[in-house]
Amino acid sequence: MKLTFVNVGYGEAILLECPNPSRPGGAFILVIDGGSGEAEEYRDRSTGRVPLADYLFARRLDHIDVLASTHIHEDHLCGLVPLPGRWPPKELWQTLPPDFYRSLRTLPPLAEATVSQDKFRRSINDYQTLCGEVEARGGTLQSLSAGWEIRPCPGLTIRCLGPSQTRAVELAALFADLNREEERETFRQKLSALDGAMNNYSAILLLDYRGTRILLPGDTNRLGYGEIAPEDLPAHLFKVGHHGQRDGADAALIRAVRPKAVICCASSDRRYQSAHPELLRLLADNGAALYFSDCPQLPHLAPPPHQALVFTIGAEGHFTAEYQ
Repeated sequence: MKLTFVNVGYGEAILLECPNPSRPGGAFILVIDGGSGEAEEYRDRSTGRVPLADYLFARRLDHIDVLASTHIHEDHLCGLVPLPGRWPPKELWQTLPPDFYRSLRTLPPLAEATVSQDKFRRSINDYQTLCGEVEARGGTLQSLSAGWEIRPCPGLTIRCLGPSQTRAVELAALFADLNREEERETFRQKLSALDGAMNNYSAILLLDYRGTRILLPGDTNRLGYGEIAPEDLPAHLFKVGHHGQRDGADAALIRAVRPKAVICCASSDRRYQSAHPELLRLLADNGAALYFSDCPQLPHLAPPPHQALVFTIGAEGHFTAEYQ
């Protein structure tokens, strides 16, 4: 099985290709998040960063079985929007009820909006567009919450560890409340509050391929794992949450996961103090090899320019990694 972290700068985009003779092309193909949809994110391509759609086109991908959106933030969701038009998926996995997007209103630009408010507003609109595009092309929407599980190809089990069903209901209620709000300043306050809380409503996925475990928590930070049973957390590969910002993990979480390798999706400019040296040191001190989707400049850790970080996954914890 191949697991590819595409270099989308500040953001995340993950491509999974799992052998399955019953699928078109002989593989089950899952795309988890799509990076940013902003052209500015890809203006400087000196580190290899590339929009996800361009990368998949260059790879001559023939189909996508499933798109997955871990949560509604611009740097994770908006790069998925162009994909259904070229590779119509059978399913879109996301954390809200399947028909929920139909109840949302399109949000116009806000006067004097902060950068964060405007990015979040656009990601909510793009979420509606993405859901509509998938359904218009014959795909279905699947809600993810803890306890959901699927076996899409021989040897692979994908489990959702979070959000809990209670948290998923809570998330829908927060969006519904925001959608009803008409008073401008109160709307701005609720928009910012939901934006700030969104990371810990991320879908947390645990992949088990023939005994090799991979933990993909979206932007979940160290406070977002409290409802997960400790025995579910160990993983050979761990994509650390929140782009490796200091709150992405703590010593207790790292001891629980016990990763052999950690992937950090920080941009080369290390925006928002991503790829935080303290966190990276903590991971390294616990024996984890460190890999990056982009090229953050850190002493003794800077990877070469690359478009993708590709893991080839074998059985029982065996894997290799290559920058391409």
